[in-house]
Amino acid sequence: MFESLSDRLEKAFKIIKGQGYITEINIAETMKEVRKALLDADVSYKIAKEFTDDVKKKALGMNVLKSISPSQLMVKITYDELINLMGRDAVDINLSGNPTVILMAGLQGSGKTTHSAKLAFLLKNKRNKKPLLVAADVYRPAAIDQLKVLGEQIGVDVFTIEGSKKPVEIAKEAIKHAKEWGHNVVLVDTAGRLAIDQEMMDEIGNIKNAVNPHEILFVVDAMTGQDAVNTAKAFNDKLNFDGVILTKMDGDTRGGAALTIKAIVNKPIKYLGIGEKMEALDVFHPDRLAERILGMGDIRSFVEKAQSQFDEEEAAKLQRKLAKNQFDFNDFLNQIQQIKKMGNVKDLMSMIPGMGKVVKDMDIDDNAFKGIEAIIRSMTPQERANPDILNGSRKKRIANGSGCDIQEVNRLVKQFDDTRKMMKLVNSGKAKNLLHALNQPGRR
Repeated sequence: MFESLSDRLEKAFKIIKGQGYITEINIAETMKEVRKALLDADVSYKIAKEFTDDVKKKALGMNVLKSISPSQLMVKITYDELINLMGRDAVDINLSGNPTVILMAGLQGSGKTTHSAKLAFLLKNKRNKKPLLVAADVYRPAAIDQLKVLGEQIGVDVFTIEGSKKPVEIAKEAIKHAKEWGHNVVLVDTAGRLAIDQEMMDEIGNIKNAVNPHEILFVVDAMTGQDAVNTAKAFNDKLNFDGVILTKMDGDTRGGAALTIKAIVNKPIKYLGIGEKMEALDVFHPDRLAERILGMGDIRSFVEKAQSQFDEEEAAKLQRKLAKNQFDFNDFLNQIQQIKKMGNVKDLMSMIPGMGKVVKDMDIDDNAFKGIEAIIRSMTPQERANPDILNGSRKKRIANGSGCDIQEVNRLVKQFDDTRKMMKLVNSGKAKNLLHALNQPGRR
């Protein structure tokens, strides 16, 4: 995610790197590049200009501490403004009803049916709910069958009325069914179109009026950029929805929709679809996404995903290792086995501080770690536990033993060292003191 934007922002901050002070001249040049980066990410000109104007105003009004550089300060201010732009805090869905009725809306092809099932899977497994999926898309021939297949796959009941062409009737009967059979969440998968039309809007408006949902979620393809934002506005004008699910985020290298939907419709993004598996639905955290955009990784999400695979003791051990920068190759080898179970490997690795740049140009498949595993297994126990002792002769022996080139061994060791350095920086007292100082009231 956001590879192009991250690269462009990194280049923009290099303009001010090495400068002793923030001035009107050097910040104007930096902000010009940041604005270009946002425009290339499919952010509207109005939002991009407002964003860079806010960053510039705050930067010029803030004193640079002796312990930090102007470029570090610019990253911090940009980080804060990115969070503001995307909504600051994660926003939960409303589950207060009995049953809670959730209306899923969006265009055809946005992933609405799939993400209805993903949300049902999440609510069942992480929120201890008993969801009911409702097949109210009576126009797309395969929609009902698709929902039935997904429901069976995740162990969730699917409500249908065979032969009915009245979505309002289906939704109302589904709620009655849910009350009778103890379902406490009802997810209504509505019909979409290839484009917005009045008939579509009237129909979903009628469903809303008939069932009075506790939550309306707009499902939209992140890869459509500003089209996603425009579609969100049209749906919000009609439905006044409560939140957004952005799908196909794992394929979106630009990020314009994620950055601007909140600013345009003033409704939060609540979930991100980041893969094809049923568990590939993440709660949207603006601060974590801002960290990833600025190349800081997303270690909290990484640990949460790890906790879903490890037992509590193993997860706590991993967190302590990362926090204390005590990773060695034994730990790395162990985590590779676990990472394979956690989802998209490339996306997961990019969550680790320092690894984003390492993996961005790599084509990682299910066999991606075979070479790395071979290299680590060719090390002695002492070498795995003490990576700093790996000299030229040791690396040559490891290369011969693993069937790899010496360049591959050098590359792995360098990447491992870079990752440890980044972890040390992220977890250092100096970095924490910097953030604390910059957040003090009155520091301008």
